[in-house]
Amino acid sequence: MAQGLKVMAGGRNIGLRALAEAARLTKAPTCRDLGFALGPRINAGGRVGRADLGVRLLTTTCPEEARTIAQELDRLNEERRGIEQVVLDEAMSQAMALADDPVVTVAAEGWHPGVIGIVAGRLKERFGRPAFVIAVGEDGIGKGSGRSITGVDLGAAVLAARDEGVAVGGGGHAMAAGVTLASGGVAAFRDYLSQRLAADVAAATANRALVLDTMCAPRGIAAGLCDSLDQAGPYGVGWPQPRVAAGEARLMRVGVVGNGHVRGIACGSDGSSFKWIAFRAADTPLGQALLSMPGDRKLWLAGTVHRDSWNGGNAAELHLEDAAIA
Repeated sequence: MAQGLKVMAGGRNIGLRALAEAARLTKAPTCRDLGFALGPRINAGGRVGRADLGVRLLTTTCPEEARTIAQELDRLNEERRGIEQVVLDEAMSQAMALADDPVVTVAAEGWHPGVIGIVAGRLKERFGRPAFVIAVGEDGIGKGSGRSITGVDLGAAVLAARDEGVAVGGGGHAMAAGVTLASGGVAAFRDYLSQRLAADVAAATANRALVLDTMCAPRGIAAGLCDSLDQAGPYGVGWPQPRVAAGEARLMRVGVVGNGHVRGIACGSDGSSFKWIAFRAADTPLGQALLSMPGDRKLWLAGTVHRDSWNGGNAAELHLEDAAIA
């Protein structure tokens, strides 16, 4: 991956260069850019538009064609975001009533099948347990996508459901799976998953812990730390980005921004401070705790450190995953 990023930084591929311009990336791409800026745009054609656009973008030798395709993929990605938000809102409303189920399984007619995998991942993050999102077609057939947590083999459960006639088809691996259900088969599938995986989910959630790689004072969340950590990268599956705990710190200027993100500033006893953000956390226990935290309460904040691109990128911010009273 490191060598691939170096090659991409050279801008040799006309399509990727045009896509970076459409995504408004002005620096050499990072792993995060691949996952959150370039990858979603390439995939957007297959999700809500035309599946051939990504291949054409990466293989074209014409700069003008590359710019045209990149702009279309950027537009389709915005459309995908809108569709995803609608499905997520409806799925979350259903899921709130199923929050105690071992596997959160939601379904509805009219949901776009191109975004159900993304929405399943959002539900998994929100509830800390496996989630399945099923789009039911006009013929009643359900097409579902699921995401799991460590310690729960979702793919094996779907294969067993297929073998026992609960599902028409499906498969996957431990962390992600897909399924096809006959008309009217959602309730039986939901019950099957809950019964089969209840013990596994209970064990996985009981032993859940946030593993930390290092701890520092608030003034340690700085650009220099980003540089040091970057030298050990790039990070990804099998080599996750290090988690850092910073404290003791008080919270200042806490509020909700964007699509339910909780953002604020943490201040140490020496007056040093850093920005932090908890993505999509406004309606979670963590987000609610942060929003109601007294200003004089000292905390330890844990997450991953990233460069703050605002104002030239010379600072750092913590992407918050958890917090604890000091």
